[in-house]
Amino acid sequence: MAEKKTDALPKHVINMAWILVLGAIAPMLDATMVNIAVNDLARDFGATLSTIQWVITGYVLATAVAVPFAGWLVNRFSGKWVFLAAEIAFGVFSLASALAWNIDSLIVFRLFQGAAAGMLTPLLTTLLVDLAGSDAMGRLMAVVGLPIMLGPILGPVVGGIVLQYASWRWIFYINVPIVILASFLIALKLPNFEAKDRHAKFDVIGVALLAGVSSTIIYGIVQASTKGDFTNHTTLAYVGAGVVLMAVYGIYAHFMGDKAILPIRLFTRKNFSAAMVGMVVGGVATNGAMLLLPLFFQNLRGDSVIVAGLSLIPQGVGMLLARPIVGKLIDRIGARYVTIVSLFITLVGTVPFVYFDGHTAYWLVGLVLLVRGIGAGGILSPLMTDAFVGGSQRDSGSISVASRTFQNIGGAFGSAVIATVVAGYMTTHTSIAVGYQTGFAWSAGLSLLILIPAMFLTNKLSKK
Repeated sequence: MAEKKTDALPKHVINMAWILVLGAIAPMLDATMVNIAVNDLARDFGATLSTIQWVITGYVLATAVAVPFAGWLVNRFSGKWVFLAAEIAFGVFSLASALAWNIDSLIVFRLFQGAAAGMLTPLLTTLLVDLAGSDAMGRLMAVVGLPIMLGPILGPVVGGIVLQYASWRWIFYINVPIVILASFLIALKLPNFEAKDRHAKFDVIGVALLAGVSSTIIYGIVQASTKGDFTNHTTLAYVGAGVVLMAVYGIYAHFMGDKAILPIRLFTRKNFSAAMVGMVVGGVATNGAMLLLPLFFQNLRGDSVIVAGLSLIPQGVGMLLARPIVGKLIDRIGARYVTIVSLFITLVGTVPFVYFDGHTAYWLVGLVLLVRGIGAGGILSPLMTDAFVGGSQRDSGSISVASRTFQNIGGAFGSAVIATVVAGYMTTHTSIAVGYQTGFAWSAGLSLLILIPAMFLTNKLSKK
């Protein structure tokens, strides 16, 4: 009986978690749906692809810049109303994006939409910790991880269907009813979260430095994937500037102590630091291969966008199957071995793509993707969870800011590394199949780096 009490989460906690997840689903889907509308946007607005790319790049950068603001807002005001305000803002600027009259207006609206999205995810994790405490974070993160994991998979499917039967504007219109429903439930059902420190002063310098760190590094990394190498002057300049700003922030936060938006003392916990490093490296294992898989079906097998999206469903099913098991295991045995085992399962579902080509049977590809989904579903959740283990509730906002910042950098890094590898190979070789096979090989090999930070995550088995 005692075991059941430990494992069971109160029903009201689960209900509140799902309401918060509903609020985060639209931003997660939106980020990947817009990617496949680039050609339609270029045609309708008569703009160059380099200009259209700012519809995506601007959104990503605005997301990164907004993250530190979420940490201060949730300290200063009720988390419920901050989350609701961000949700409504996302819906308003989704509608504005759908009604954009030229490419300039669309880019501006996407900047505001990205800023709202950038606050929703860190607020999501912060409120969950406040709701249930860090001891249940494994099971709750399995719920939270759902939109994060399924966004890259379902986004292209939904986006492909929209573009097949309607205008690109409906990619933004469909966010509106989701936001209305989520806002209604948040306002009526979500409890009121007390502000952590109503007298907290806005850390202007700290927020500006953190926003500068994430936006410059991410922009530099994005330019690497665009230009096909990491040694171009733009990438080196922006990433270098980001590293310098990071060092400046470290010095600043050292003197500011707990008044800093992200206190340096958090990094004295080895599992927290390991989780942050793991999120950056984990971007190669998750986002890198996620980038290649739709292209594998479209460019190598000649499938349509819809077929390519549907072909990825087995991976989503695998993630769904792993989700509840992973959450319980994290709370029982800690994040270390969950991450390590999940990594090797992911490799079992990735390495075969080094040998797959345009003639490989769909059933075999689907089976491997199912395995990959089971593994990939257990990499991000333990890293996100372990960042909170050992921390106090007053730090939940700062931990969420750090987690989301490093996750954003890791996601951009993972996609850019693999895109650069494939692009570089394609310029010197003619085989498309071997190009993608090389990309999957790099993704699998670099994923092994997760083993290093994983060894410093919590291990509850050693305490039994």
